[in-house]
Amino acid sequence: MSGVRAVRLELSAVIMALAEGRRGLEPVVATTRAAGPRDLPTAAFDPDRHRTLELALRDWVAESAGVTLGYVEQLYTFGDRARTAPGGDRAPAAPGGDRAPHVVSVGYLALARPQEAAGPAVGWTPWRRHFPWEDARAATPGDAPEAQGRPPMVDEVIAPALRPWIEAGPARRRQRAAACFGLDGAAWDPALTLERYELLYSSRLVAEAWRDQGGPPPADLPRLGAPLPLDHRRILATGVGRLRGKLAWKPVLFELTPPEFTLFELQRSAEAVLGQTLHKQNFRRQVERSGLVEPTGGRTARQGGRPAAEYRYAPAATTERRAASGRSRRG
Repeated sequence: MSGVRAVRLELSAVIMALAEGRRGLEPVVATTRAAGPRDLPTAAFDPDRHRTLELALRDWVAESAGVTLGYVEQLYTFGDRARTAPGGDRAPAAPGGDRAPHVVSVGYLALARPQEAAGPAVGWTPWRRHFPWEDARAATPGDAPEAQGRPPMVDEVIAPALRPWIEAGPARRRQRAAACFGLDGAAWDPALTLERYELLYSSRLVAEAWRDQGGPPPADLPRLGAPLPLDHRRILATGVGRLRGKLAWKPVLFELTPPEFTLFELQRSAEAVLGQTLHKQNFRRQVERSGLVEPTGGRTARQGGRPAAEYRYAPAATTERRAASGRSRRG
């Protein structure tokens, strides 16, 4: 139909892994190594080549990054009208007068291991580069009781920066900020990564909020993480929150760990993903009762000290992982 704007469908991959870094074990996300700014790996969907969106994602990641994905889950479809048109809802016209296609991205969460990546096009970036407020492991026992459990950056930077926005609006702003950032006696919830980012966007405390309105951010804007092109930091926040929310009831953590591990290594992995320190005995008790792990009979001294018992995925966890991985749907 004449005058109908074309739509281009893209697949955006939030590929997550765990890697040893300067600050210990860190969650990382795959980002492109192109000449421009870092970005989530994204490619157009070609229905003539692939039967499904997920198969397209798997093949494209294998070709570009050398990674055979295990667990894959569709996150959300991102298609807001202004997402590709900084400064407003009108996209620039292409040569000849036609409007540029509107880009709709289907976001996917995928889990991998950094050592599996062999392609030159993808590197690994710590989450904290984009969400420096999401890691509460730096909190210390000496923090004030009301601050324990949330990242120090919340009290040092975010809460003071939010105060003018909260005071200038209705009471629900204070309630929303408290729920998202664990303020006013509310508990810090690791799974609310997206909600925290969207609140910072609404209060214009992240650079994307200014960029999307077509203007530069003010000089005194707090440095709240590196932006990503388009709305890709929102896509990344969606993936982080989704993964964190699944840890309590899905064996997705095993996709990020070696086939054999100690309970200390498993706890360390869980803490890195959640950005929280966990109670050692409670964690071990929960894992042992879950039926998802079983002892191998071996012991290791990888972490130093006395040799620790090694575990592996139990048959029930292995079956669920295979079902979730989608590999059986490749036919």
